[in-house]
Amino acid sequence: MSHPYWQAFFELHRDLPREGPGCPEDVAWAGDVVRLKPDARICDAACGPGADIASLLAAAPEGRVTAMDKTPDFAEVAARRFAGNPQVTAGQGDMAEITGPFDLIWCAGALYFLGITPGLTLWRDALAPGGAVVFSEPCWFTDDRPQAARDAWAEYPQMTDEAGIREQAEAAGYQVLATRRVPDHAWEAYYTPLDPRIAELRPGAGEALSGVLEEAIAEAAAWRAHRDVFGYLLCAVRKR
Repeated sequence: MSHPYWQAFFELHRDLPREGPGCPEDVAWAGDVVRLKPDARICDAACGPGADIASLLAAAPEGRVTAMDKTPDFAEVAARRFAGNPQVTAGQGDMAEITGPFDLIWCAGALYFLGITPGLTLWRDALAPGGAVVFSEPCWFTDDRPQAARDAWAEYPQMTDEAGIREQAEAAGYQVLATRRVPDHAWEAYYTPLDPRIAELRPGAGEALSGVLEEAIAEAAAWRAHRDVFGYLLCAVRKR
């Protein structure tokens, strides 16, 4: 992570509570939908700094969470947060190499790095019998998509609507149990802590950091202006 961009990125994101939109209600909903057992074995795939681990344990009070992130900086934060907790194993790991068996694979806002169908296909053998995957995926909510909204997701041309997400999950051999939109306050849980950090870092920021700060400002502004057009869809699926 010695590239100037990534150094600047982690300077902005260091020790933030979340690395993407989410809230405890999302995890509670997931637990209810998949009928998570109290002693469930859970994988938090691409866990970031571990923002959802406590909620996953609340959904499975006697369970175990294996949390992994490919990025060492985030994996270290997650491991530090839950050091000494015997129910949590957190560290660096690649979500493309999950082995299991798990009763639930939880993946907040990261499955698109693998692709929905390829990722879910990879995870089939990592699921215990009756196991489920719950993931959040960027989603178009309307057919009317202003240019500013399309520009915000220009780097993800595969982005589709709910019907497209369902189709891709079914193509991997899964049944879609339920979906729900990640609520507005879950997005603000991610963006709001960024605002004062940006204000703090802006004075005297070098070229790389200035670019990262402007990128973050534009991203938050696009969602706040077009939250009715796009967001994350939370999807609970079970392999057939």
